[in-house]
Amino acid sequence: MHPSPVWLFDLDNTLHDTSAAIAPEVSRRMTAYIERRFNLSRDEADRLRAQLWTRYGATLQGLVRLYGIEPGEFLHEVHDLDDFDRLVRSARGVLHALKKLPGRKILFTNGPRAYAQKLLFHLGIEAQFHRQYMIEDMVMHGRLRAKPSRSFLAHLCARERIDPRRCIFVEDSLPNLKSGRYLRIKAVLVTGMSFRRRLIARPHYVGLKVKSAAHLPRAIARLR
Repeated sequence: MHPSPVWLFDLDNTLHDTSAAIAPEVSRRMTAYIERRFNLSRDEADRLRAQLWTRYGATLQGLVRLYGIEPGEFLHEVHDLDDFDRLVRSARGVLHALKKLPGRKILFTNGPRAYAQKLLFHLGIEAQFHRQYMIEDMVMHGRLRAKPSRSFLAHLCARERIDPRRCIFVEDSLPNLKSGRYLRIKAVLVTGMSFRRRLIARPHYVGLKVKSAAHLPRAIARLR
């Protein structure tokens, strides 16, 4: 009998639709923070935010490495959302899918703890995860190592005593999935909540592409 897989699940745009309302609000708050902190124009701040996200995979990671920003202050200001319930867009069928999938499930998100836990509770899926890794947990040797850090992904597997070859990484971000290819982690790309979903090809390191995580139980047989 083959051992059960271990699932690594992203949160935003993987288990719920962030693009509809939450992502624009978070991006607006990030830009406002950068604008005020560095005395930039709105356009300059927005460009810097986008550049940091592209280069480092997380805007916060770039701010910490290049400018020594204190993470807690940034995370609280950017993710302390007003009218949270109005902003959340659930993905239909995800709870049922998580219940049907065999093996342990670990949440692995660049979102901060307070935000992620509040969202998990709202979506009704918090009990499905054996362990949760938020951005505050992604520190190695005193440095933030947010996704797509390959070193932290290896560290997570070692800490959880997981053979990476048993892992299935479910994400909407290709750079994040690519970080697992050297560890031989299987990759599942979720595209349905991306406005670019029709343009997203399946790279060789992605073993399965699905529109929604809700489709996983019936699609997993196609994973290569």
